[in-house]
Amino acid sequence: MAAGGTLAAMAGRVVADPVAPAAAPAAAAALKGNINHSLVSWCYFKHFDNDIDKFCVAAKSIGCKSIELIDPKHWATLKKHGLTCAISGSHGFVQGFNNPKHWDKCIATLTERIDQCAAAGVPSVISFTGMREPEIPDDVGAKNCIEGYKKILGHAEKNKVTICLEMLNSRYDINMVGHPGYQGDHMDYCIDILKKVGSERLKVLFDIYHVQIMDGDVITRIRQHKQYIGHIHTAGNPGRGELDNKQEINYPPIMEALVEVGYKGYVGHEYIPTREVMAGLKQAVALCDV
Repeated sequence: MAAGGTLAAMAGRVVADPVAPAAAPAAAAALKGNINHSLVSWCYFKHFDNDIDKFCVAAKSIGCKSIELIDPKHWATLKKHGLTCAISGSHGFVQGFNNPKHWDKCIATLTERIDQCAAAGVPSVISFTGMREPEIPDDVGAKNCIEGYKKILGHAEKNKVTICLEMLNSRYDINMVGHPGYQGDHMDYCIDILKKVGSERLKVLFDIYHVQIMDGDVITRIRQHKQYIGHIHTAGNPGRGELDNKQEINYPPIMEALVEVGYKGYVGHEYIPTREVMAGLKQAVALCDV
């Protein structure tokens, strides 16, 4: 996933912490261990000069176990630092399984990623419905997703890699803050697709930020859909900024609900930095460490 335009403008206001070169693996911060913290690469990598070793040292120093949605070429470096990639990227969110004309491309990309994940021990790979198109109303888009995912899930099941369908908000018309026209923009819509496909290797990427905007009732939805949650993302709302007291989502009880329902996956912090990067990341990890 790449960010440009507005995201680049936001990045211009950020001053990143200097990070020491990776002379030796950094000691992980002492956390409670109930939440597996991960950093989403597109948000932060550039703030560490696109230097994977610097990024790994920073992630490890605040107790993270993963850097996710990062190019597979970096997975060996993550392993060197005692980290993993919690979830791999794949096809983008514009062209997805809601339109059969994109199936071949999406399936080819997912097949390659599933093979790479299986070889490297990466548990999950991201996927998307794609954007609404005039000829594809919501019911047709869902039907197409069900049919399309059934074409790839045999390969995912054989390799024990989980495909995670992400719900995105369609309200905000700001680059990477929202995704106007995205078809899978409600949790119930995505969950219904999962139920009708009926595979343990297709789950939902429950992005708390997007769920808050479109549906709300986050804790109840976590409890309701616990068996379908394959991955978690965080960010502050409104604006997709830091997890601080300027935003409305109360993260500690949400994290407690995840622990309560037995969620053992990763929580990927995926906000757009608006201030000192390391200070914001430390705050996010501390707030969610329940």
